[in-house]
Amino acid sequence: MQNIQTIYLAGGCYWGMEELFRVIPGVIQTHVGFSGGHVPNVAYREVTTGTTGHAETLMVQFDGDQISLRKLLFEFFRLHNPTKPNQQGNDIGTQYRSAIFYQNAAQELIAKEVIDVVNRSGQWGSPVVTEVVLFKGFYPAEEKHQKYIMKYPDGYTCHFRRDLNFGVIE
Repeated sequence: MQNIQTIYLAGGCYWGMEELFRVIPGVIQTHVGFSGGHVPNVAYREVTTGTTGHAETLMVQFDGDQISLRKLLFEFFRLHNPTKPNQQGNDIGTQYRSAIFYQNAAQELIAKEVIDVVNRSGQWGSPVVTEVVLFKGFYPAEEKHQKYIMKYPDGYTCHFRRDLNFGVIE
């Protein structure tokens, strides 16, 4: 029996995040979409206006026996810049903010602990601005955005894995 868990992460352009997360051992499934806003059943075109409150979000389903949430979150903090409010690379706006949408108290605690470790490490040189927010819903993006970089290998992404050492055993 697998220990299947789900976390929702926002770190800028969702298809760039998805491409890096989907290959992490223990990750079972990923989907791109939107969370954190006030408009129900939102679509990409609406989110690009910056008025819906939603962030481009990655749903990550993983086997907790193969990779812990803690380790997955350390990867999250290597794959995007968590010190820039509402910006990743050339993408600017609240829809590109950094956020962890937790589903329970255990996820919230782990998220806050990881952020504390990342901040204390000094690896980013500036404080983490990642929001830790109660998950309230996820609206999947259009099919053409799912696995986008796989479909369009030359497509735009500002994400890459940084060789950062947060000073802990993960």
